[in-house]
Amino acid sequence: MEVNFKRYGLYLVRWQLSTPILAGVLALLGGLGALTATIIANLIGGLIFFWVDRFIFTSETLAAQWEVREEVRCVDCGTIARGYRLVRAENYDKTNDPAPEFRCEACSKRKSEELKKRGVRH
Repeated sequence: MEVNFKRYGLYLVRWQLSTPILAGVLALLGGLGALTATIIANLIGGLIFFWVDRFIFTSETLAAQWEVREEVRCVDCGTIARGYRLVRAENYDKTNDPAPEFRCEACSKRKSEELKKRGVRH
């Protein structure tokens, strides 16, 4: 499984931002007892952060977008195979490319490594 470091980083920031919110709720509800206040604080946190986590882990704006087609000729090696092309990623956008270049799996992996060296995160 490949880790999407942008998503992971946002999740870690979100996790830290939840601390002062939950601490504030605990401070306000401290008179109810530690266990009750903690349960209520966690319920409030769940109501708030479910939506934030959902965005972090499902948002297409944070994900690289690929196009896959069957039976294409690889632009690099010429073999006929399932073809892959990166359409959009951070610092990279080929959404309106008039001549999209598809690559077989092996050539696509090699091209991905080249893009990573150029700073394109996907």
